[in-house]
Amino acid sequence: MRLIKELADWFDQRLQLGKPIKETMEHPVPRRAASWAYVFGSGAFTVMMLQFVTGICLAFVYVPSAAEAWTSLQVLNHQQSFGWFIRALHGWGSNFMVALVLIHMVQVFLFGAYKFPRELTWIVGVFLLLMTLGMAFTGQVLRFDQDAYWGLGIGASVMGRMPFIGTPLVHSMLGGPIIAGETLSRFFAIHVFIVPGALIAFVGVHLLMVLKLGVNEWPMPGRVVNRQTYLKEYHELTHKDGVPFVPDAFRKDFVFSGLIILALVACAAFFGPFGPKGQPDPTVVQAVPKPDYFFLWMYAALALLPPQMETTLLIIGPVIAIGFLVALPLISGTGEKSWRRRPVAVLSVLLIIIALAAFTQLGTYAPWSPVMDAWSSAPIPSQLLEGRSALERQGALVLQDKQCRNCHALGGEGGQRGPALDTVATRLTGDELIRQVLQGRGNMPAYGNNLSPAETTALVAFLKSLHPPNQRPAQDASLVQH
Repeated sequence: MRLIKELADWFDQRLQLGKPIKETMEHPVPRRAASWAYVFGSGAFTVMMLQFVTGICLAFVYVPSAAEAWTSLQVLNHQQSFGWFIRALHGWGSNFMVALVLIHMVQVFLFGAYKFPRELTWIVGVFLLLMTLGMAFTGQVLRFDQDAYWGLGIGASVMGRMPFIGTPLVHSMLGGPIIAGETLSRFFAIHVFIVPGALIAFVGVHLLMVLKLGVNEWPMPGRVVNRQTYLKEYHELTHKDGVPFVPDAFRKDFVFSGLIILALVACAAFFGPFGPKGQPDPTVVQAVPKPDYFFLWMYAALALLPPQMETTLLIIGPVIAIGFLVALPLISGTGEKSWRRRPVAVLSVLLIIIALAAFTQLGTYAPWSPVMDAWSSAPIPSQLLEGRSALERQGALVLQDKQCRNCHALGGEGGQRGPALDTVATRLTGDELIRQVLQGRGNMPAYGNNLSPAETTALVAFLKSLHPPNQRPAQDASLVQH
């Protein structure tokens, strides 16, 4: 013991950490705040640290290459000792972390802990939630199976609809206009370096503000927040009825974190890892991609809402939601904290929970495309082949062979996910058709790697012929003579 003490003193003389650690352990918290209702933040922090450890273990084997990623996960699942268990811990840890961060934010909102002087603590917490969701999404992409490929396509579609900056963002995310070899390397860097680095920085700032401003007191009805008197009242409360963080509050945090780890181990051992499912194939358009559980509500909204409403929902909805969360402490930073006297806050939380739960349930069985029964065996209407050149007829065969009608109607038959092709030539010029086929856009995947130049030429020639006889096809405005 003497040797340990001398060693500790030697380090403390050089690092000067003993006093800050002691102050952190002894900083007072309101007695009623040292309760089980305040353990979710520490639980999320524990899971985050476990994610870092298991992620490092997986990185020793995982190969961030489009050609090798799926195979390396198979090696982890079936050949590497305990590889499947580490993957399962990491996958279930992602679910647990998202759930704990959401529960923590709901608790903070209902307890009014976002009010003065903790406005910035809440705003940093909002960005922590976004970073957590970003970690979850990029982690799903790294599985690079059929679900991950199409999920990434959906994510790129959402980002690509943003005005002005959509296309540059998609190119930055994918490493080009299509999902290719560079895409997975970029997502690996985002998942392993960029997002965790931002997460660590935000967590550090968040914890610093919790230590400096103190843990939010238990919200009592009638105890309102006043900017002129709150800090004095809070310090009087912690002086008269405060307890040190260690051991009073820490004890509950430690027990809860232990239970979370046990639950994680149980889920990993019993349910196993997530995927990977089939190898990614962009030509299998009848695939039914399913995102991880916490994104099912968005999947259901995309699958069930009318196509004309999707862009509005996906672009405006998140901006409004995030803007509201960031502005909340700035517009409601004083007043009553107790949820018992804030019925609008309680009803809002219940409404959001019910809506998300309903959409999540719908997402478990909602079809990605409303109609996906137009197989390639369905013949192209004969009137669309009459008078066509040999090249255009060859393009019709390509349309059949690639099963484009799973998503597009032609002659009144086919899928409804994409626009009908009967008059596509009146909407897009030849160059635009080529770009759409090769690079994809919106919900349409890129087929640049799955069509030969001859097939592309034939397909576009046939599509250019699809316009009413009395209506001219679309033309490049720069080529039109005035």
